[in-house]
Amino acid sequence: MRLPPLKSLPVFEAVARLKSFSQAAEELAITQSAVSHQIKQLETYLGERLFWRSGRSVTLTDEGRQYLDGISSALLQIERASEALLGHEESLLRLSVFSSFAVRWLVPRLPDLKRQHPQLDLSLEMSSANPVLSDRVADCFITVKPNSTAFSYELLYEERLFPVCSQDYWQKIRRELGLEEVTGDPASVSLTPAQVAEFPLLSTHSIYDRQGGDWEAWYREAGMALPASSRLLHSSHMLLSLEAARFHQGIALTNDYMLSTRQDSSDFVRLPCHSVMTGDSFFFAWKTSRRRERGIQLLRRWLVSEAIAGGLRPEILPE
Repeated sequence: MRLPPLKSLPVFEAVARLKSFSQAAEELAITQSAVSHQIKQLETYLGERLFWRSGRSVTLTDEGRQYLDGISSALLQIERASEALLGHEESLLRLSVFSSFAVRWLVPRLPDLKRQHPQLDLSLEMSSANPVLSDRVADCFITVKPNSTAFSYELLYEERLFPVCSQDYWQKIRRELGLEEVTGDPASVSLTPAQVAEFPLLSTHSIYDRQGGDWEAWYREAGMALPASSRLLHSSHMLLSLEAARFHQGIALTNDYMLSTRQDSSDFVRLPCHSVMTGDSFFFAWKTSRRRERGIQLLRRWLVSEAIAGGLRPEILPE
């Protein structure tokens, strides 16, 4: 078995992660010259340059980036296997997750995760866009793009959008549409898409990557175009649209996980209208080569069971 100089691998990983020879030396409690020696030794063995150096700036070469992707998982598996053999039960996992999913669905449930699995120490990496699936970013992910063959995926949620407004704004809608004689329960009435268009529509750019794309899709689902007279108020993120709806600015399109846990979900009224599927599905993702790690599998099973309990996923929890 031909192996590279093994002492150099954690040094290489630290320099690549910290983008600094001096910070890597400080973290590893060795001298900076020792870091430089280990990197040089590894580059000599591989016959490839791993870093570009410009003053204090350190960046990976293409070969260095490829090598880091290849060894990161192996180093983590060695660490996990050693911890298991030494009897260390704690599992530290970095989970990269969309900010809205984290704030509105995951974080309120974390106390339950800690009660069920006190040995699992979860660190959240917030992402505004779909995360890059790489050990350099996190150990596991919530993603809507299950397109890496190196990863395994577990479905958590298929996204649908439906219109909501504040409790006060619902009373305004009833008054202006002449529904005051009808009971205040939204389930007792039915609003048409044309009636919805009479009020300001709070739109989220990030869902369809264009202004008004969410409401266009919602009206298309009803077999009609977005009325030209519609008053659209644009936000970059669903969290902003939902906050605008909370403060009586109009009607927003939101999804199930945004209103699944938070106590303030009672501030909102789901309007008696149709919903539309966005085509996005949320998956828990982990590197297939790390499938036997106990921490990852504990988190996977917990996420799936919570998704089922919260009505996001109807499937039976797999064995």
